[in-house]
Amino acid sequence: MNASRRFLIGLAAVAGITLAWEIAGRTHLVEPLLLPPPSEIVTTAIDLARDGYRGTPLWQHLALSLARALGAFAAATLVGVPLGLAMGAAPGFGAVLDPFVQFLRPLPKLALIPLVILWFGIGETSKVLLIFISAALSIIVGTAAAVSTVQRQRIRAGRALGAHGLALFRYVILPHILPELFVTLRLSFGIGWTTLIAAEMIASDAGIGWMVVNAGSYLRTDVVMLGIVILGGTGYALDLALLGLQRWAAPWSGRA
Repeated sequence: MNASRRFLIGLAAVAGITLAWEIAGRTHLVEPLLLPPPSEIVTTAIDLARDGYRGTPLWQHLALSLARALGAFAAATLVGVPLGLAMGAAPGFGAVLDPFVQFLRPLPKLALIPLVILWFGIGETSKVLLIFISAALSIIVGTAAAVSTVQRQRIRAGRALGAHGLALFRYVILPHILPELFVTLRLSFGIGWTTLIAAEMIASDAGIGWMVVNAGSYLRTDVVMLGIVILGGTGYALDLALLGLQRWAAPWSGRA
């Protein structure tokens, strides 16, 4: 199935679900307090874009959340990729670090909130750190797994042709792992993005995640749904950006 047809099918599915959702809300098949119709969410979006939420403009809530998530993800990539490469290339180092990584990776990040507050306070550092931990651990594991799949025959062939050190990494290892590395980064960003709400629970007064939690406490379901739409749409857009970067940096990805 070509890309255009997939896009049209997806667009039709979204339109159909949105229409059914609107009809269900308008006819009270579903109580609007529990699930407001899309038209009400659009009205809420217009109101918040004009007046803000709790004294903060909507764009500022989004900008703050993006700054936290993207800053943490950039740091996680800078730390996680080299560590993962080292773990995959040096089995001894991997054996030392792997138990700690595998212990922390499935740990619910909400459980870390009390310790993070105790150690780093309630400022921006705590929020960014939670997102960083979530993304970095997945990046480390994925990168190490990608390196371990490089066939030893390729490495020996590269060395036989005179490639050593950085040249071996650049011309043999990196082309092999780059597609899988991008998949890891996309998955890890999704994990970090979902941690945003937990991070913004730490004494925040702004951010999309905070807005969702705060609106829920006041039964503002329309604001909650708007926040969910913004979080999902923004995360989807950023994933598409990473996918585009993957196609540019590794155009051979997915080809036989």
